[in-house]
Amino acid sequence: MTTIRETFAKNLRESRRKCGFTQAQLAEKAGISTHYIALIELARNIPKVETIELLANALNVEIYEFFIVPLSPAMELKKLNEAIVADLKDVVKEAIDEAITSDLKGVVKKSVDEAFAKERKRQKERK
Repeated sequence: MTTIRETFAKNLRESRRKCGFTQAQLAEKAGISTHYIALIELARNIPKVETIELLANALNVEIYEFFIVPLSPAMELKKLNEAIVADLKDVVKEAIDEAITSDLKGVVKKSVDEAFAKERKRQKERK
């Protein structure tokens, strides 16, 4: 099980790399030492709330993003699979509804056309 310290370290490192910063650049931007950044990223230290805020501001991320525990690849695939299945169900339902509606319109139109044709024929026969 991953600790909060490890999660924070991993997310800080990933956020820093996404921004294209070195540890030294992040340290300078946040106003803390490069050594301290290294210790945090190695999960040897956990910063105080004030320092977390400085890091978040320096990286332009929300504080909570440092604490998000990523899902395992298997869980990510399961969630993706569930989303795809749900989308497919919607698409199939819409296609079926459209086909039924289209077929019904065709049947109704044919019935109406036949009824009018019969009525016209009766009217001609009466004359």
